[in-house]
Amino acid sequence: MSLDLAADVVELTRQLVDFPSESLQEEALADAVEAALRGHAHLELTRVGNTVVARTDLGRPERVVIAGHLDTVPENGNLPSRLEDGVLHGLGSVDMKGGVAVGLKLAASLTQPVRDVTYVFYDAEEIAAIHNGLGKLSVTHPHLLEADFAILMEPSNALVEAGCQGTMRIEVTTTGERAHTARAWMGSNAIHKAAGILDRLNAYQPRKPVIDGLEYHEGLNAVFVSGGVAGNVLPDACTVTVNYRFAPDRSVEEAEAWLRSFFDGYAVTVTDASPGALPGLTRPAAQAFLEAVGGEPAPKFGWTDVSRFSALGVPAVNFGPGDPLLAHKAEEHVRVEEIVRCEQQLVAWLSEEDAG
Repeated sequence: MSLDLAADVVELTRQLVDFPSESLQEEALADAVEAALRGHAHLELTRVGNTVVARTDLGRPERVVIAGHLDTVPENGNLPSRLEDGVLHGLGSVDMKGGVAVGLKLAASLTQPVRDVTYVFYDAEEIAAIHNGLGKLSVTHPHLLEADFAILMEPSNALVEAGCQGTMRIEVTTTGERAHTARAWMGSNAIHKAAGILDRLNAYQPRKPVIDGLEYHEGLNAVFVSGGVAGNVLPDACTVTVNYRFAPDRSVEEAEAWLRSFFDGYAVTVTDASPGALPGLTRPAAQAFLEAVGGEPAPKFGWTDVSRFSALGVPAVNFGPGDPLLAHKAEEHVRVEEIVRCEQQLVAWLSEEDAG
């Protein structure tokens, strides 16, 4: 199978949707992307595993990154694609082959963009972070991701969602002493002791910092409670798993310190953490981008790969066609108008005369 980059962006999206690329099975699609871009003299290509990087090197005063992942979740009776009444149905149409199609069209057609552009088409976003192609690239080839600004083509209803929240999971543990429930006074119930943890969570008031004019809304929630030995035994341990979604003005270290203070007196273990991403909307490239796409930017509630750019000092936003609530659903679909509009807006941004 091959990709025709001369096709319009909607037809190219259909080609991508009909090209199976479940996570860890992206090699054939990565081969097709590389082959399709190889013949364009204005692009410098680098292949790292199943990640394809295409760069212009025109000496422009600004460099931006446009990135999208090639993989999808497993098929769920939603292939091949189907185009009906201005809506494209099919696996990955939202997450995120519509965005990838836009990126490929820009890479192939914009031979003289007013900003140098690095296009990144990467693998394994939908599974464990250890496999993530963008994450690997940031470690092995960080110079390829150096830029003033980055756009991740995550579905956002073709609106700008800036930065992203950080996320941290912790285990808050209480201990007690086992005893027969008929003689409960001989022991100490660790589950009962967890009431204090839940009381603190119920009393929590979310922080709402404003960053680059956007109000982020933090969240702190118990997501699991585990404990117990048997139906007639007082439990000697109870663990409450808590998920903290923190605004990007806090680092992972600051988030952990705050959590340990919040749960002072309890044993706290961090089990998972990913930093947030600052929106960087004050950067010249970002301001010009917002003018080109119009609308009011919104903060990203949730975590995306824009965090990987932020870790490298590159502010980033999410911007792509499709409703993120439809991602991974059997009925996944995207309005073709959004795909076309995203392409037109990015072309305008990368073609404006007064850039830089």
